[in-house]
Amino acid sequence: MLPKTPAKGMRDFLPKEFALRQQILATIQQTYESFGFTRIETPAVENIQLLTSKQGGDNEKLIFKILKRGEKLENAENGGELCDLGLRYDLTVPLSRFYSNNVGQLPTVFKAIQMDNVWRADRPQRGRYRQFVQCDIDVIGEPSNIAEAELITATVQALSNLGFKDVTVRLSDRRLLNALVSRCGFTDEQKPAVFIALDKLDKIGVTGVMNEVEAIAPGKAVEFVDLINRVTSAPDPFGKCVEELGEFLPQEVKRNIEEILYVTGRSVKGGKVVFDVTLVRGMGYYTGTIYELSVDGLGISVGGGGRYDEMIGRMTGQNVPACGFSIGFERIALLLSERGVQPSVKRGVALLVDRNIEPKQMAEVMEACERARESAPVTLLKKIKNFSFQIKQLREQGYEAIYEYKNGAFDKID
Repeated sequence: MLPKTPAKGMRDFLPKEFALRQQILATIQQTYESFGFTRIETPAVENIQLLTSKQGGDNEKLIFKILKRGEKLENAENGGELCDLGLRYDLTVPLSRFYSNNVGQLPTVFKAIQMDNVWRADRPQRGRYRQFVQCDIDVIGEPSNIAEAELITATVQALSNLGFKDVTVRLSDRRLLNALVSRCGFTDEQKPAVFIALDKLDKIGVTGVMNEVEAIAPGKAVEFVDLINRVTSAPDPFGKCVEELGEFLPQEVKRNIEEILYVTGRSVKGGKVVFDVTLVRGMGYYTGTIYELSVDGLGISVGGGGRYDEMIGRMTGQNVPACGFSIGFERIALLLSERGVQPSVKRGVALLVDRNIEPKQMAEVMEACERARESAPVTLLKKIKNFSFQIKQLREQGYEAIYEYKNGAFDKID
């Protein structure tokens, strides 16, 4: 027999589940639109050269690649490349291509919404799937940190509108991380590996990070971890970090973080924004500010983003300021479902007719349904033998009124 279950890491959604997902997406989109963002859409499939351009970090290892077709595949089997396309693994890389291709038709500062499926050949687990929805907002063309402040404020507001009042945004800057590892004496060649080790702090703990850093640069792990501990345990972590890094920290970076913390401290409602020296963000394309978002009740990040001022330049030859924030929709949907949130579904009217209804009467019923649909949705069904069970099902599905057609009249069922 053919398989009846979805492919590994993929899911079916029942009507009630789908209704809740659509309700969540609508709330997020309405919030983002209230901040002046506009919705766009890019293809699910992109050229493999774009997806493997070293801009997506470890996600490039998880691409679902698409084989060439027809004669091209036959030729590839004789020694050429087998794949020329792939499913997108995020929405940021496709957005940069979209902007590069359509810049002449877009405003100087472009504020985009994307809410679509992406695919990664990852190991499925709680809140993580191989096909999943991301909700992104991006500001392209704005070099100042007004972009970061608005992205953070809009994202926290979207989650607040969904009922989350326990949101924390952790903030840092990739340039501050560079200053941190330079202060501890790591070479440029060692920096990427140190960042990877630090990014695992919540998974392997301080001891695990120390062991990995010691393997990368013998004799430097203790100083590095001690500096991190002094900063994170201080009453004012950012102030302590500035003090510890001294001249290694560029004034521009210090001012950038100070301004974002100050502005978002007043603009963000329903959450808080805090400095976190341990924040890394794994994507290789970040050039400045980075941030991650979490909510109480889920021990992992539910969103993140940052500034990627050099990505578009790799396609056009000229860098363009760009900054974004992505919500991990599946984790948000999981949390809301576990909290018992139900979709507010109003299905309209259900009209039931006898199984042996005559064609003339059926035509009259169809005409009546057409008129009724001008004011409300109408579903037309034939009665089943277990009539009471059918009524029960319709009420569970959210139909506001149920009518029965008999003897040329419509009788409402109480």
